[in-house]
Amino acid sequence: MRILIENVDIITADLENPIIENGMIYIEDDRIRFVCQEMPYQLPVDKLIDGRGKVAMPGLINTHSHSPMTLMRGFAGDKVLEDWLFNSIIPTEKRLTPELIYWGSMLAICEMIKSGTTCFADMYFMMDSIAQAVSETGIRANIAIGPISHPSAGEEIVDEAETLAFLNRWKKEANGRMTNFIEIHSVYLYKEENIRKAAAFAKQHGLGIHMHLLETAYEKTQTVAVYGVDSVALAERCGMFDVPNLAAHCVHVSEAQMDVLARYGVSVAHNITSNLKLASGIAPIKEMQKRGINVTIGTDGAASNNNLNMFEEMHIAALVHKGVSGDATILNCRDVIRMATVNGAKALGLEGVTGCLKPGLKADLILLDMNKPHLQPVNDLEANIVYSAQGSDVDTVIVDGEILLENGKFTMIDEKRVMEGAAMAHTRLFDESEGSCIG
Repeated sequence: MRILIENVDIITADLENPIIENGMIYIEDDRIRFVCQEMPYQLPVDKLIDGRGKVAMPGLINTHSHSPMTLMRGFAGDKVLEDWLFNSIIPTEKRLTPELIYWGSMLAICEMIKSGTTCFADMYFMMDSIAQAVSETGIRANIAIGPISHPSAGEEIVDEAETLAFLNRWKKEANGRMTNFIEIHSVYLYKEENIRKAAAFAKQHGLGIHMHLLETAYEKTQTVAVYGVDSVALAERCGMFDVPNLAAHCVHVSEAQMDVLARYGVSVAHNITSNLKLASGIAPIKEMQKRGINVTIGTDGAASNNNLNMFEEMHIAALVHKGVSGDATILNCRDVIRMATVNGAKALGLEGVTGCLKPGLKADLILLDMNKPHLQPVNDLEANIVYSAQGSDVDTVIVDGEILLENGKFTMIDEKRVMEGAAMAHTRLFDESEGSCIG
């Protein structure tokens, strides 16, 4: 389809030309062909979108999520991470089935699309169900498949054959919208020999690794006690940094550990809301950026956030780091927008593919309705996006040149069906569980 968006203010997330006022975006099939103030010549148009009163920007990239955990939204709140994870979440996850994971993922994707996310990085288990949801909904995703069995499965094994089978099943699906990393949940959850095997598998097949790293103070001491070295040293020893690595959280990294991450080109997924809710702490983002570490933004799962709203995540990240540092100049609006777009694309191996509004890149973009009291007047467009905009302000979502949301309504998803399916899945998950949150 050939789409022309006209009369629209544009945040490109490109440092060379960051804002275009009253501009045009021309999309041909799955690519952006022009981003300009005036078309150089007339081109055929199948779909004309009047962008007056709207702002266009790259779709947001959520670099750390566990999409099926929407089913556990609001469950086991007000607990520290170790208690929350080992005593509440993992026991509940033992009851999950592929069908329940599918509906939890569909609910998450609906929430993400409606709040402006066009690409997300997910790690969980029973990943065929998540991949199916991605394929059906039109969103872009990086799906991290874990070769090491989940703790809820009992005996810990590394299943390379099934991991490879999954990669082969999905590599030609979803029109190329789905890419893959290897999930190694963390260095504290598995035996070292199995971490080594999984890292070697990733290297053998040219895949990146998505992991949790130094999320809590407890992990700092526990890893040293069990393995004799800290988490970063153990990950390095096991070969986890020998491939592209996306490390979520990194709240309790030291100066020396940040130097290691920078040396290996590790990307960091900053999950400020989850870290605050679980009282894990606040990651030293500015110190990472000074070292050239690529810092991105993620929501984490809905069980620890409790939503998947990337606009809220940008807002909180910008405010918290100013507040704790006493420096109002750090993490300016443009930095934060790029963390949620360009930097996310780089972390997922999609640099030059998406994350920015430039000719030749994939047509992954959103339109926000600026005709709202909380978004007027506009003295600084980027400031309004970071400090005032809400996920509910998203009007239109385009991924791979396909319109997924128009005038706030889905074009490819039956929202009522998803809500009903998720409600059924939630009931089945918690009906017989101790500590049910139904009611």
